[in-house]
Amino acid sequence: MFRIRKIHDTTSPANRHALAQVAEILPRQFPTIRQEDIDRLPRQLEDPLRFKYRSILFVAEDTQANVKGFALLLHMADLKCCYLDLLSAAPGKTGGGIGSVLYERLREEALSLEAIGIFFECRADEPHLNPDPAILKQAVARMRFYERYGVRPIVNNAYTMPVKPNDLNLYYLMFDGLGRDVQLGRDTARRIVRAILERKYGDLCTPEYIAAVVTSFQDDPVVLRAPRYTRRGFPRALPAESVSQPIALIVNDKHEIHHVRERGYLEAPVRAASILKELQKTTLFKTVEPKSFAEKYITAVHDKDYVSYLRNACVGMPPGKSIYPEVFPVRNTARPPKSMPLRAGYYCIDPFTPLNHNAYLAARRAVDCAMTGAELIAAGRHFAYALVRPPGHHAERRAFGGFCYFNSAAVAANYLSQIGRVAVLDIDYHHGNGTQEIFYERADVLTLSLHGHPNYVYPHFSGFEDERGRGAGEGYNVNYPLPEQITVERYQATLTRALKRIKDYKPQFLVLCLGLDTAKGDPTGSWPLKSPDFERNGDAIGAVGLPTLVVQEGGYRTRTLGINARHFFEGLWRGYRQGAAAPPKRPDR
Repeated sequence: MFRIRKIHDTTSPANRHALAQVAEILPRQFPTIRQEDIDRLPRQLEDPLRFKYRSILFVAEDTQANVKGFALLLHMADLKCCYLDLLSAAPGKTGGGIGSVLYERLREEALSLEAIGIFFECRADEPHLNPDPAILKQAVARMRFYERYGVRPIVNNAYTMPVKPNDLNLYYLMFDGLGRDVQLGRDTARRIVRAILERKYGDLCTPEYIAAVVTSFQDDPVVLRAPRYTRRGFPRALPAESVSQPIALIVNDKHEIHHVRERGYLEAPVRAASILKELQKTTLFKTVEPKSFAEKYITAVHDKDYVSYLRNACVGMPPGKSIYPEVFPVRNTARPPKSMPLRAGYYCIDPFTPLNHNAYLAARRAVDCAMTGAELIAAGRHFAYALVRPPGHHAERRAFGGFCYFNSAAVAANYLSQIGRVAVLDIDYHHGNGTQEIFYERADVLTLSLHGHPNYVYPHFSGFEDERGRGAGEGYNVNYPLPEQITVERYQATLTRALKRIKDYKPQFLVLCLGLDTAKGDPTGSWPLKSPDFERNGDAIGAVGLPTLVVQEGGYRTRTLGINARHFFEGLWRGYRQGAAAPPKRPDR
């Protein structure tokens, strides 16, 4: 078993460990590679402007983080193309489908970047260009592999012209139109060929050589060689859904069992149904079934005794019955009541969040959904949305409340923090006291929250501006408490500040606690946001460009809940796509 993980930089220990393994594999699999090319890889990831392309490294790792294969994709945003620089399994790991899985992942990435296609070099499979029988055999095998995807050499040009006399390392320029009927025009091809030769091989190729190769492309559109190794045509690059449904949607399939029917209890199943109904009107989503994860991921952020209490108390409750905390033992927390119902107050922060037979099961499945999304993000997916209830951001390390039992977003953020730094942005109307408390002394997870001021909004005891973290976490908790009555312009200006703080932190992942209770008319809020405002907010967050896990939190005006969610995600996707297509910017120093 292995996973594919996308690496953009060298900031996290996990990324540096993977890069060190790639550096060991490269000379063993590519004996002619220059040491300076190996040493350059970290700089390529860190400084795209210097190289005039964005480098994206994909690694196939096993459960012990051992690299079993890797691929390096170069994105030339100004030319709307991708160039496959390297693709290799680790020595002795040529089987197992690693190469196929990596290449298919690259094609998905290129489609998401709206690239014309993928270009790369492949050793010529012609005896007169490649007289060594052993190398010729390898070249034929590689051509056969790529031809299955519809990839073929561009012919009628001088790309195979040797750079030096008697050079036998002769390569075709390959083109993968990603399963689409792409007509590659001559002028476009020339610009791309020039960019490849100048940006990749400028220290090896003279200007005269580059000009000769570029002008040799005369066909308009370019011509691809006829198939040699396949007889039944070519498969599409990916199903159409890979582009039209880019956001992984993970729905809590057990949320409906948690239905508290007491009058005035707003956290009802209709919330998820309202959102799902509107999302189905778009082509932005691909549904992914939630996986089941071990309890260790929950106890990594929640106290074990608290988790055991929730499980045992809920399982022991008669179906249809709910209990509410009545006694809060603040005077002697060392001696909690022995009665399960009475002990609820020992673990709860308010008197209106009930325990019942299904609360644990529904909350446990919400964690599974968030973790499924986190795993997809870690594997290279750009967006995942855990549409869950009950919500989770009020759940602290050893306390439930605010309709929340397990902090799904915190569990997912903690998992992602093992790979790289994480920012958690909470845009619910209510402060995410649980997320703040869990990460308050940590610097590897930056927590930010835009919310109504705790002087007048639940939970009242946290979310103040001077709560900045403690110890190693000092400065890594940022609160933006806002007035009860606020303009849309004030809200969006504050969001801009929060997003700048995230960019300055330079995380590898973003976990977004999506509260839609900031909407006009929400029964728990007082703010005026409407669907166009949610769309602009999504646009701004998407433009940050971070792999993002969205976890559903509040939002209780079901008449507009789904509409606002749909507009938010439409903006999120548009902001990302526009940002991804932009040329790289020089990183701050």
